[in-house]
Amino acid sequence: MGDDVRLRAVVTLAQAMASAHTPRASWRAATLGACEALGGSFAALSLWERELGRLKVLANVGERAEDEAEFPDAETYPVNHFPEIAEFLHERWASGGEPNAWVETADGPAEDSAGYCHQRVAALRRRGRSSCVVAPIVLRGRAWGELYVARPVGTPVFCRADADFATVLAAVVAAGLAQTERLEEVRKLAFTDPLTGLANRRAVDIGLDAAVERFLADGTVVSLMVCDLNGLKQVNDTHGHAVGDRLLERFGSVLSVCGAMLPGALAARLGGDEFCLLSVGPSADAVIAVADDLCVRAAELELGDGVACGVASTGDPIGPLKSARRLFRLADAAQYRAKAARSPNPVVAGRDGAVMRLADTPPPSGDRRRLRGKRPDPGT
Repeated sequence: MGDDVRLRAVVTLAQAMASAHTPRASWRAATLGACEALGGSFAALSLWERELGRLKVLANVGERAEDEAEFPDAETYPVNHFPEIAEFLHERWASGGEPNAWVETADGPAEDSAGYCHQRVAALRRRGRSSCVVAPIVLRGRAWGELYVARPVGTPVFCRADADFATVLAAVVAAGLAQTERLEEVRKLAFTDPLTGLANRRAVDIGLDAAVERFLADGTVVSLMVCDLNGLKQVNDTHGHAVGDRLLERFGSVLSVCGAMLPGALAARLGGDEFCLLSVGPSADAVIAVADDLCVRAAELELGDGVACGVASTGDPIGPLKSARRLFRLADAAQYRAKAARSPNPVVAGRDGAVMRLADTPPPSGDRRRLRGKRPDPGT
């Protein structure tokens, strides 16, 4: 494909997205334009829902398989199955590099395929496609999602030049999506933390209230993990708040990846250096295993000093639970005990008697920065 042809394709894509005034119209313009520009037979656009730890397919165009709807309601994939978006590529563009696209084929990874994902290879084979090019989409310096274009068996596989062109197309798509997202910004701000892209405290409060009501109705296990990122103040004092913000963003990404291991979990930043993960359904042991993994990953971050993590679950013997506030206080007390003991592992309410006592009789305000719901809450 000549440079003039590619330039016309870029202009056409930009114009199509500029004329789109709804999210769906924008998604379709992006995928269809990229598919045609790259000579593909199929294209998809996916969003990284950080608070839910998953890639959500927004649009599929071209020659779709039976299970590929144009605008799917529930086609999602755990982000931990696609670590290139949350780990490898994140590190590349966070350090100032370009989030370049790459090619994968049904035969397996190429020698320089750092973004290789065996799930993609399996999907290519299952759907009769020979190759795909995957281009990360970055908005406001943060991984937003992915643009995916594929070709069928019997056609030339994508090459390095195609991947380079896909990187350009992804940048055009990002600019178009930014325009559409501005229309949705007010709604998103109500429930989203602007720094990390995770859910915010308001979203957690609403979700936890609903989860506890479900527990009281049918016994569904509800678990809450509360985390305090250690060493943030030292990072801010030593390297500046911009670096501290990057640490918060990076930990938010790690929390999203870990949350993806618990179907339907909600990952959130409560404020400052405090985060949480709300799980509804999985067992207490499953949540604790994820908390263990989170502690290990947090300790491996380049900056900071790991994380203090507390867990409270209705799957453990935590006594009567009549309100969401009670579960929050238990998880918070467990996190406080983990921080005070500098524990490298999560502390779990119901498996640590001191946590129960701390939650029921919180220390004076001078001894504790905060315990949610400090007023006496007998029987709840």
